[in-house]
Amino acid sequence: MRIPFQHSVLVAMIAGATLLQGCSDNSEEPKTDTPAAEAPATDAKTDAAMAEDTSNSGMTRSSAPEGATATILSPADGATVTSPVTVKFGLEGMDVVPAGTEQEHAGHHHLLIDLDKDSMPAMDFPLPANDNVVHFGKGQTETELELEPGTHTLQLLLGDHMHVPHEPPVMSEKITITVE
Repeated sequence: MRIPFQHSVLVAMIAGATLLQGCSDNSEEPKTDTPAAEAPATDAKTDAAMAEDTSNSGMTRSSAPEGATATILSPADGATVTSPVTVKFGLEGMDVVPAGTEQEHAGHHHLLIDLDKDSMPAMDFPLPANDNVVHFGKGQTETELELEPGTHTLQLLLGDHMHVPHEPPVMSEKITITVE
């Protein structure tokens, strides 16, 4: 079945709007490492902000500067905690900005929960929004998670203005916690 071009464009626009809306539903106020007044204000795409890699998706990925790192500041790897679990995010070498804000060397956090290497999202497409890939599109740098008792893994992955991981991906080490 052939779908008319206008219909496919409309579907893509609705899907994109839905993904961005999903990021803005979190009622938490943004908590950022860099106050908005200090963040460079720019809407323009710069050649330096875009990587050469267009990978299999044909999407151009935003570049990450050398040495940029994401870190889970707390809880510590191996910690035993109670739910709700406060998770604090760290980022060095880049700025945290809300989803939809196109800025060189900037992005927003996504928390990967209980994902193994076989279930990791594609790095050349916008990240999905589900129970295992939680978006922080308002620029939040911490959250409280309700987790069932047991062992869980947590990992941060930075996404650009369109939720696509940078090239190279800016991700934290995976940590393991136990919820009592």
